[in-house]
Amino acid sequence: MNQLLSLFPPLEPFNFGFMEKDNHRIYYEQCGNPDGKPAVFLHGGPGGGGSTQVRRFFDPDKYHVVIFDQRGCGRSLPHGCLENNTTWDLVEDIENLKVKLGIKQWLVFGGSWGSTLALAYSQTYPDSVSEMVLRGIFMLRKKELDWFYQYGASNIFPEAWQKFIEPIEHNERDDLMAAYHKIFLSNNEEKKLNAAIAWSRWEGSTSSLSYNPEMANSFSDPKFALAFALIENHYFVNKGFLEHENQLIESGINIIRDIPTVIVQGRYDIVCPISTAWELSQNWPEAELIVAPSSGHTAFELEITHELIKATNTFADSYE
Repeated sequence: MNQLLSLFPPLEPFNFGFMEKDNHRIYYEQCGNPDGKPAVFLHGGPGGGGSTQVRRFFDPDKYHVVIFDQRGCGRSLPHGCLENNTTWDLVEDIENLKVKLGIKQWLVFGGSWGSTLALAYSQTYPDSVSEMVLRGIFMLRKKELDWFYQYGASNIFPEAWQKFIEPIEHNERDDLMAAYHKIFLSNNEEKKLNAAIAWSRWEGSTSSLSYNPEMANSFSDPKFALAFALIENHYFVNKGFLEHENQLIESGINIIRDIPTVIVQGRYDIVCPISTAWELSQNWPEAELIVAPSSGHTAFELEITHELIKATNTFADSYE
């Protein structure tokens, strides 16, 4: 096998600021070449926030990269705010940011929840999207949420699952998302924080093919966990604010069918199993599905990083 591509060197933004809307202050930053190919990075979660590492999926000489923290998380304020925080609010934020920065069209890069948001945005504003790079496909459908938060992934990571269900009373474990939602709406701040850490740590414990304590611990940071857990749970109990659960994977595909797209999926992704990516590719054969044969969920597994950078390099080479 040829040598795997690796992340580009660390870099700092050449500009950053806040966009204000609906009492939210939405953080954004611009990196790379101001005259390069425009691209926007959509982080996961919802509620995950951007990171300094995600800048490195793009050749800084060829790309003008925009990264923003979605409402209520990361560096956006107010932290953990659920008001005016829906999929469609975020879709409008992406388009408003594009207009604010004077960008006509951009490549949209999103993984996990970021892939969901990328599809929602591209199906709403198809003329704004030049290409897409998607990873770890997630559609917020009941069978996907049940797999990860009720029964399925629990069989693969039983020791992590035990910690996930600990905050929930035995008689409420038949609907864990609802039980967590009840805690998150309560006024018991200590219980809410402990539950948020348990919720977040579950995802951090299952994102890598091999258990990565460093990742699990990073998801346990109290400030991160509170926004991550509250926002994720808010979106999930509201079914992603979609009209119907197959909206993005079936009825919306014709709108974006001709947008060049690469889908990168880990064969052993426990968080977002490959069956969803496969189903998307069956409905959208024009998109290229690449399966990383020895990888899980995170974008930072070596095979997945390689395929993501290969895709951004290829699209940059075709940019005039």
